Parts: sequence; C-alpha cells; structure tokens
Amino acid sequence: MSKVLILEDDPQVAQLLQIALEQKGHSAVWASSGEEALEHLPGADLLALDLGLPDVDGVDFLNRVRSVRPRLPVLVLTAKGDEQTKVYCLEIGADDYMTKPFSVLEFVARVNALLRRAYGAPRIKISGLQLDEEGYRASLDGKPLKLSKTEFALLRTLASAPGRVWTRNELLEAVWGIDFEGTDRVVDVYINMLRKKLGDDPRDPRFIETMVGVGYRMLEPRPRNPTLS
Repeated sequence: MSKVLILEDDPQVAQLLQIALEQKGHSAVWASSGEEALEHLPGADLLALDLGLPDVDGVDFLNRVRSVRPRLPVLVLTAKGDEQTKVYCLEIGADDYMTKPFSVLEFVARVNALLRRAYGAPRIKISGLQLDEEGYRASLDGKPLKLSKTEFALLRTLASAPGRVWTRNELLEAVWGIDFEGTDRVVDVYINMLRKKLGDDPRDPRFIETMVGVGYRMLEPRPRNPTLS
C-alpha cells in the first residue's frame, strides 16, 4: 500500500482526493500547511503539492522537498495553467503537473503512473494468492489463475486493502467506472465467478467474505497454527 501525502489548503478538494486514493487501495494523508507536510514527508511515497499555499511558497517548498527527498515523486496541483509555470515546475523537480479544475479519476491515474514509474508495478501477496499488476497475471498457491480483465481488476481492488469493506457501489465505480449503466448486481455475478476460480467457499471463505447488507471484503491472512513438538 502506497502512502500519498496531499499538501492542499482547500479541505474539500483534499477530502475528495483522499477518498479517491483510499478507494484505490492507497493510504492518503492530508496536510494543510508546509510545516505539517514536513512531518509526514519521511514516510511518503508520493507528494501531491498545491502551489498556492497560504503559509509557504509552493515552488520554495518543492525545492526544499528535493533537497531531502530527491527521488520522491511529486505531482504539482495549481490553478496556473500557463506554459511558463508548467515548464518551470518540471525544470525544478516536479514529475507531473495538473491544472485545476481537474478530474479526480485522472488525478488517481496520474498518481498510479508516477508510483509505477518510481517503484515498479506492485505485487500483491495474500494467503497464497499473488497478483502481478504489471503483467496482469495472478496465481494461487503457485498455479496460474485464468482471469478476465474485469475479474483481475475486481480481485486487485479487493486485495489492495485486506480487511476493508467495499460496498457494491464502490466496487462498481472502481472496476466498471462511474459511467457504467448497469446495476450493482453485476458485482455479485463477478464475485461468484472469482470464488469459483479461487475455490473459495462463501460459507467458510479463505479470501472473499460477504458482508450482508453492505458488500464484500478481502480477508486478511489467517494466522498459522503453532506447530507442536
């Protein structure tokens, strides 16, 4: 799970970005000032930086970040859309640039692209299940799983945050997109398909648990039984 630090003085914008990132399995922390952001900087995997900050100049802050975290991916957010500002930010160390207003979905996509570029595509491992996002490959107990693109995306979403309960609507948006015109029952259909391929018994699940009236969650790995000598 990647940790994204959001330095943004507008709480509504920050909350939207935070929710969108967490829905995609990231950990997101919001800082409203430069000083607060510096406290979280050591543990961050990516910085989303609003240049228009009240307490510190965004460009100066970016220079400061580069002095202590030279390889940290930085996505600059700003209302200034002129080419000169964009080129300048890229030249002083920003890895990408978005002009407000922007799509939240595009924001998350750019974050994911920067994280892949910096650290490579993540491999998710849970109780014998392994997902390779870069190659869209999955295996269970060392044996390949034949999954469709949609099945893989659904399994990846659940596995990105073990223990988290996803509602059907959240899964629908994460996997099928906000423009999907079908019903949320398609989620149930694909969950059943995944369970069959995983050999997962819904009455005693190893991976996917139904939360009645809410949605689904990926179970965290079960502790191993102690060996008696």
